[in-house]
Amino acid sequence: MRSGAQPQRILTVSELTLLVRDRLEQGFPDVWIEGEVSTLRCPASGHLYFTLKDPQCQIRAVLFRNQAQRLRFALREGLQVVVRGRLTVYEPRGEYQVVLDYLEPKGVGALQLALEQLKERLAREGLFDESRKRPLPFLPRRVGLVTSLSGAAIRDMLVVLGRRCPSLDVLICPVPVQGEGAASKIAAAIRTLGSSGKVDVMIVGRGGGSIEDLWCFNEEVVVRAIAASRVPVVSAVGHEIDVTLADFAADYRAPTPSAAAEAVAPVLADLVRAAADLRARLERAMETRLILIRHRVNDAWQVVSRLLLPLQRQAQRLDDLSDRLGQSLRASLAKLSRRWLTVHHGLGLASPVGRVRATLVLVPQYMKRLEQQTRARLAWRRQAATSLMGALDGLSPLAILARGYSIVQTVPEGTVVRRADQVAVGNEVSAKLASGRLLCVVRESVPDS
Repeated sequence: MRSGAQPQRILTVSELTLLVRDRLEQGFPDVWIEGEVSTLRCPASGHLYFTLKDPQCQIRAVLFRNQAQRLRFALREGLQVVVRGRLTVYEPRGEYQVVLDYLEPKGVGALQLALEQLKERLAREGLFDESRKRPLPFLPRRVGLVTSLSGAAIRDMLVVLGRRCPSLDVLICPVPVQGEGAASKIAAAIRTLGSSGKVDVMIVGRGGGSIEDLWCFNEEVVVRAIAASRVPVVSAVGHEIDVTLADFAADYRAPTPSAAAEAVAPVLADLVRAAADLRARLERAMETRLILIRHRVNDAWQVVSRLLLPLQRQAQRLDDLSDRLGQSLRASLAKLSRRWLTVHHGLGLASPVGRVRATLVLVPQYMKRLEQQTRARLAWRRQAATSLMGALDGLSPLAILARGYSIVQTVPEGTVVRRADQVAVGNEVSAKLASGRLLCVVRESVPDS
């Protein structure tokens, strides 16, 4: 360091970063940048972080949540955009970046891009499939209108409906058709009319306008309400050149509100004339048919007349045969009746009833004699049984035991001991008494001398 020179200030990293940030923010407070979106991150905070790049360079960019929520389209990688913001430095990493205040796709408006993205997503769900679209009722009882009361569209539709079908009832559900909150009110009106059961078909629409004026008919809530409606929906938004997502979801797209009214309401006078024409044609057809049937009946009657005389002759012959058969049957029945009386009298004479009655008188006597013999035999049998029982009782071993004798058996074999030499001293024996049993030990064996 040279003598007398001012000492050089040494900066910290933070101080240098703050100086650079201040110079960038002062030098580039409002810049427009064009580039391609890359490395897009969408954290839970709602902020959008990405890189803007061209073939040579890149710069980091951030779109904070309050600005990101205003985007009408979904930001995605590879999209060419034009942005406006201010340059600054993200101090923790020492990187310079642009904080965005505005972002739009290059070459196409934000609304148009949002419309295409939403259309693609709903189409993948099948909301625009032709297979789910229903035909309009031929003659509805009541038509529902979801539109504004102040526009020209409702007047045009009412004039057309009144001219074509004066007897048709109209149920109007007034809603705003542009501006903040219009989409949710239109969707609520569609759901209310569809679930009420009071209308057979519904017209949803408004007059022409810019894409911003018609934008509420591109909102997802309206498209889903139309697709979920319980009754057919006719979309009548703007002029023929105006196309909204509501047109794709509706069961029928009308180019104008007046055309929508013509689509749902047939001309009553034409229907009356057609009905009268059909009635006249039916009457003529019935007349022709009756004449043809009358000719066929006359032809059939002539054939029947030719066959009637032979049938009458056969009927007369049948009556004669019927009379002869009746007479023959009556004579046969009288002959059989006389024969039956003769046989009945002979059977009465040969009947065994008298002999049976005479024999029945002896039955009580035979019964009494049988009873006496049975009692005598039973008394004799009883006396013989008593004698046998006495003899058996005298010979019974139990009677012998009752007189003081016992039966001695070896233990544990149970062999009856008849002689003293069958057991030895010290053997156990069992003595059966008239009542009970004794267990004994042999102390001495004394055989007979």
